[in-house]
Amino acid sequence: MSGKLYVVSGPSGAGIRDIAAAVFARREDVAAAVPVTARKMKPGEVDGVGFYFYDLEGWDALKESGDLLEATEFAGNDYGTSRRRIEERFAEGRNVLLELGVARAAQLKRSMPEAVCVYIEPSAEVLASRYRAISRSEREISLRLETAERERAASAFCDARINSDDLAAAADALDALIER
Repeated sequence: MSGKLYVVSGPSGAGIRDIAAAVFARREDVAAAVPVTARKMKPGEVDGVGFYFYDLEGWDALKESGDLLEATEFAGNDYGTSRRRIEERFAEGRNVLLELGVARAAQLKRSMPEAVCVYIEPSAEVLASRYRAISRSEREISLRLETAERERAASAFCDARINSDDLAAAADALDALIER
């Protein structure tokens, strides 16, 4: 088997982490993608667990080589997805599951069109309910819903969509989508 990259994306509150965790728990042939970063390691972090860490020179080499499928800067630090690291999992005979925000998923899809992008979203009612459980104000809920709507509108590049009102059913649907 040669592996395939599956990218899951969706709004905050969609349950992506829970859905991915359920798939990882039942599928040894699916590996999590470990992102790369140019930020400094925090105490207790280990290279290759959580992130692969690069100094600025190494990061620049990744960029120049074309190895970065997608990259972004957040809070002054660089983060991305390495093609080489993904292909290492493929060489092990594994599929790779990667969780990314919509903009980063779109960037990756442009770099690697064969990647399967899956948009995970609950219904508007369920999403609003989830936001009410974690938000402090109606204004915050409204802003979160506006952001979710913009992301949904920007997700046209995705190859598949999965409703996540029921997280277990969504995990089953994602599992069924991933090649064995």
